[in-house]
Amino acid sequence: MKSSTYFKLIGFAVFTGATFNLAKYAVQYLSPASAAAWRFGIAALVLILLLGLQKQTNFKTVKSHWKMYILLGIIGVFGFNTFFFWGMQGTSPLNGALIMGTNPLVTTILAYLILKNPINKKQILGISFALIGVILVLTQGSLEIIQTLSISKGDLLILAGNVCWAIYGVLGKKYLNGSSSFETTTYTMIVGAICLLILTAFSSSPQPLSNVTWSAWGAIIFMAIFTSVLGYLWWNKGMAIIGATNTSLFFNLVPVVTMLLSFLTGVVITVPQVVGTFLVILGVLTASGFIKLRKRPQVTASL
Repeated sequence: MKSSTYFKLIGFAVFTGATFNLAKYAVQYLSPASAAAWRFGIAALVLILLLGLQKQTNFKTVKSHWKMYILLGIIGVFGFNTFFFWGMQGTSPLNGALIMGTNPLVTTILAYLILKNPINKKQILGISFALIGVILVLTQGSLEIIQTLSISKGDLLILAGNVCWAIYGVLGKKYLNGSSSFETTTYTMIVGAICLLILTAFSSSPQPLSNVTWSAWGAIIFMAIFTSVLGYLWWNKGMAIIGATNTSLFFNLVPVVTMLLSFLTGVVITVPQVVGTFLVILGVLTASGFIKLRKRPQVTASL
């Protein structure tokens, strides 16, 4: 069960890593709010259809958790995406990615405060490895790049989105017992899509819908099906099976995937980025328990 969950979370990282480039292309034709609304609107319709076909609708579950579905839909779908898109308009991709790279740390702290989950040595070590790895991947090991980073309004908005994503997972783990990952994903996404549609009414698109290219719609559909439907499903499944802290670590694989996709398009990868990639993978393996830490043998004193 855990092995399949790990593979699904790797899939989440792959789809999310591709989303950064796709979203950057899509917002050339649609406003950030409109692109997000189309993406999650399509995703919500697909999930409703699948839920109906599989006959998994449980009205008792909806009655029990509808308040939390609304709250998590506002926080994890609407809040995260709104803060993220607004933030990216006022900061650099490097700053944004570095801030999102702290998600496992934020999630671990919130899980400790809200879920009372203890923080063990392997999680601390794994998070440390992964965080250093993310920094190396994104900065190419350049101290000059790190020194020129500055905090802006956009950075604070990205941080707010980061916190929203962490809260989404932690509160779902605490308050949605009895709700399957499929139900949680569907109902929270419906709420988030409705909120994004309302926001779209107050924003203007760069171009009319008639001028949006087929490739831009293709990017939206890919993000809707793979990143939103499968990505959110697999993320919520991970939260339920291996916990908030271990699941959040897979978010650190996202910039690694983005880097590898850039390499396939001709971008040169530096040695620090390769080292950073190994550190990220090592961090995920350590914190998730694939790599066992040796315990010092206890020495008993002899009389």
